[in-house]
Amino acid sequence: MARVVLPPPPAFALVAAVVQRALTRGARPPTTERKVAAIAIATAAGALATAADREFRRQGTTDDPFHPDRASSLVTTGVNSITRNPMYLGLTGLLVANAVRRGSWLALLPVCAFVLTIDRLQIKAEEAALLANFGADYEAYSASVPRWLGPPRK
Repeated sequence: MARVVLPPPPAFALVAAVVQRALTRGARPPTTERKVAAIAIATAAGALATAADREFRRQGTTDDPFHPDRASSLVTTGVNSITRNPMYLGLTGLLVANAVRRGSWLALLPVCAFVLTIDRLQIKAEEAALLANFGADYEAYSASVPRWLGPPRK
């Protein structure tokens, strides 16, 4: 089965942001409340992704989404203890912040497209590589930590 090749996830998120802008062209300027909410969401999202990247670097392993097979260690600490995909969750949060700033429900459509595409194509391929690389350790990790967010699994 051929693997679908996506642009790098940050580039894909940027495309989604451009689509958000196109869908909301002519919208009213953001209110102070929407600006404050968007800044808060974006700050939290950026902090989440940055913390994850820092943990990958601390453990000396790759965060290259195109070569998860090159991972030298399974990162399960820090923010990776509450979500298996904090970097993608961070990118999603940035898109949600942009939708809030733009003040349009239509701006959430590209967020949904981003999440579905990343979840079904990118993460699925990454998880297969991590399972092949780390076996039972990855199985235990994925059984106890949600892919995105939610209660811990039992």
